[in-house]
Amino acid sequence: MRRIFVTGIGTGVGKTVVSAILAERLKADYWKPVQSGDLDCTDTMKVRDLVGNSTTVFHPERYKFTQPLSPHAAAEVDGVTVKLEEFLTPETNNHLIIEGAGGLLVPLNKQHLIADLISHLKASVILVSRNYLGSINHTLLTIQELRRRNIPVLGLVFNGRSTPQTEAIIQHYSQLPVLFSVKEEKEINKHTVLKYAKNIEI
Repeated sequence: MRRIFVTGIGTGVGKTVVSAILAERLKADYWKPVQSGDLDCTDTMKVRDLVGNSTTVFHPERYKFTQPLSPHAAAEVDGVTVKLEEFLTPETNNHLIIEGAGGLLVPLNKQHLIADLISHLKASVILVSRNYLGSINHTLLTIQELRRRNIPVLGLVFNGRSTPQTEAIIQHYSQLPVLFSVKEEKEINKHTVLKYAKNIEI
């Protein structure tokens, strides 16, 4: 069974929506290891509301913090120490979609980053990029670091308003496949997620 870690080039680039689409397409389980802030509307809750199949299991977070900060800072506020060895992959016979927090080099503590968590979980990565001024640099730097760490990358997902020149140059330099793109939608709901899920190959 596949372990797919959804990371992004930064915060707010669309990892949650992409995770929901992948979970719907593969009828995969979903796990958000670390949730910082928004405890009344967590990413797990959002994905649960977006996934329509009856197969997906939503596994509980390992750490949930009260403040919407980087995990290392949120943990300090709550008086908790994040330990890499305490991240245990949920037991499942299904594919597993794992959603990260922020980008690849977001710190979990003073020794480990999200990138270390990916390696610890032995997962492959799907990288979400959102088009904005500077996104080429952020995307290529993220890919470079993934490769430096020998983390397998399945491909890219572009989210938001399409900029063909940006997407083409990222693909040229990265030589990664674009798995699918998510357009700007008036509303993201189960029907939107299902529409994308039906039309992707992964």
